[in-house]
Parts: sequence; C-alpha cells; structure tokens
Amino acid sequence: MDGLLIDSERVYSEVTNSILARYGREMTWEIKAQLMGKPERVGAELMWSLLPGIENDLSIDDYLSERRRLQDLQWPLTKLLPGVYKLVKHLHAHNIPMAVATGSIRRNFELKTIDPRCDEDKLEIFKLFGDKVVCGDDSQTGRGPWTNERTVRGKPAPDIFLSAAEMIERPVGREEDGLGEVTEQQKVERSRGLVFEDGIPGVQAALRAGMQVVWVPDPNLLAVEPSLDVARIPSIEQFRPEDYGLPPYDS
Repeated sequence: MDGLLIDSERVYSEVTNSILARYGREMTWEIKAQLMGKPERVGAELMWSLLPGIENDLSIDDYLSERRRLQDLQWPLTKLLPGVYKLVKHLHAHNIPMAVATGSIRRNFELKTIDPRCDEDKLEIFKLFGDKVVCGDDSQTGRGPWTNERTVRGKPAPDIFLSAAEMIERPVGREEDGLGEVTEQQKVERSRGLVFEDGIPGVQAALRAGMQVVWVPDPNLLAVEPSLDVARIPSIEQFRPEDYGLPPYDS
C-alpha cells in the first residue's frame, strides 16, 4: 500500500531522517530497501542493527514514539498515486476480488485511509476494499483469517499474501511451498493471484507465495536493486490489465 497506492513512503523517509539527523545518522535507500513492507517494530530493530551505536543515543521505543507523533500529523494528508483511482475502480466495476495486504499497523492504515481529513478520492477508493484488508499487526490484535491458528509473519514471508487471498475466499492454503504440504490445486490457485508491490521484501513475499507480481519501484530503490527479475512498470498508470487476463480499460 505505502508507496504503491498512496504517497506515504515519502512520509516514512522524511520523518525517520528528521529524527536520525539529530544524532548524525541517516536512513539511506540501501537501508530503506531492506525495511519496506516490514512490521513497524521489526523494521526498527533491523534499522538499529544497520546503524551500529545508535542505541547509545536513542532507544527503539523512544524512536517509535517520536516517529508516530510526527507521522500521525501527515498520514491523513497523503494522496493516491497516479493510476490507482482508475485501476481500483475498474477492477471493482468488473467484480475482480481485491484485498490490501500491508505491513502497516492497523491504526496507521486507518489514519491513512478512513480518517475524515482524507480527501474524497482516497476515501472512495479504500471503501471499495471493504473489510478485505490485512495489516502488519493483525495477528497480535486478533484480526484476520489466521488469528486463531497461526501468526502472519511479515514480508518477505508469503503469509500476508496467502492470508489476503484466503480473505477473498481463494483456496490457496497456508503453507509455504517447499516448507509444508501444498496441493497442486492450491499451487494453481496461487498462480492466478496478482500482487502489486513497490518494495523488495514484498516482491520476495509474492514470489514465495507462488503468485504473479508486478513491481512498481521508486527510482531510488531501482538504483539500489536494478536486477530483480520480475515484471516492472514505473507507475500504476502504465499497467495494462489485459496483459494479465483482466478486462481491458474502456477506450
């Protein structure tokens, strides 16, 4: 969702670096590439491991508290990215099952998508997903189809996409291929799924889920990892539904 449907990755970068700059540190794109799509605390812990000594100046808890305070002011003001309104409306009009699978925690997701300060286009688009949303902390808060059986691991594990597919009633199973029993029928069903991703961990998660993936990377991320061997477009505006067996846009 972040950096794919809405321009919120900009907020993550600006806020994080405004905090780290106080201690002479920076979240470079080489670091950010490893964090995208991960649950909040998992991402912070990974970043701390990549910034040796930062723990002597700033605790993860204090960082997350300050980051939330600053981000909360900006989340509702984020905008849909180009092409998103047209694509989601088109898929919904043709009754194509859709879900949002995001590493964002639920409270942040709601601030970004349903807060009264959000613009009308964004409110309209996210209403079309209904309750078909998997967030990064759903397992911890008792939400989602896997709640009572197992924890949904963060990307690059495939869980969030398998869980989202189950939410839209696709019989994909819950095991990772090669690590558990996955039937041939489940493999076929997974291969019919199409994931849009902007982050590298998310692309890896989609591939591990056995699904098709379209990568829509930020140019800065592409400079860090130019050789990821998946379908790639510069913007959702360039997506052609008919290339993936979906109804084409009306001319």
